[in-house]
Amino acid sequence: MKNTVYEINAGLKEPVTFAFLSDTHDADAAPIIERVNAASPDAVLVGGDYVQNKKRYENGLTLLEKLAALCPTFVSLGNHEFKSVPDIKKRTVMTGAVLLDDEDTVFRGVRIGGLTSGFDGRAQGTFMKTPPPDTDFLRSFECKDGFRVLLCHHPEYYPAYLKNTGIELILSGHAHGGQWRFFGRGLFAPGQGIFPKYTSGIYDGRLIVSRGSGDSHLIPRINNGRELVIIKLK
Repeated sequence: MKNTVYEINAGLKEPVTFAFLSDTHDADAAPIIERVNAASPDAVLVGGDYVQNKKRYENGLTLLEKLAALCPTFVSLGNHEFKSVPDIKKRTVMTGAVLLDDEDTVFRGVRIGGLTSGFDGRAQGTFMKTPPPDTDFLRSFECKDGFRVLLCHHPEYYPAYLKNTGIELILSGHAHGGQWRFFGRGLFAPGQGIFPKYTSGIYDGRLIVSRGSGDSHLIPRINNGRELVIIKLK
């Protein structure tokens, strides 16, 4: 795993550093905690898929508990949370992390929102078709004051739901960097298909897509290491 650092001018009175994790998929907590601790963030943002399924979720909850003991930790829900145990939201809150389930809060002058995955059961979806998010929450969040950071697990939401909003920074994952990367481009991502557009890096200066900090597939990563994203807001 490597650190990828972004420095963004947010017009804050005091700088804030976030560690952004996505797609840990019930990975062993210890090496992730070690890397986060070494980065000394002011807070941790978790962009969904911290668990894998109904059999693999304990490591993900342990990770949240240890992160929350380290520093303030804010969590949004990805699609794999809804493949997990029915009370995953309750268990998430019990870790001490702040669950943002189509909700927002303010931390040191930064407004943080969590856009819940459309796979929460409100609409039908498939591996190739991601169901829509709660657009009422998006409209509400966009109208609020401050520098806004949105945890949005699905980068494929960006063109249809987020690109034309005024939200300053959007943090996504889900695509796993396209799984196999050749010539700087990912091969495949759920919800985007072959040669997906949004897999890794920063787009339009405000959509950051993490390659993920864990693995969920039997298919290995190729030219596509895991990452911890560090965001320095100034």
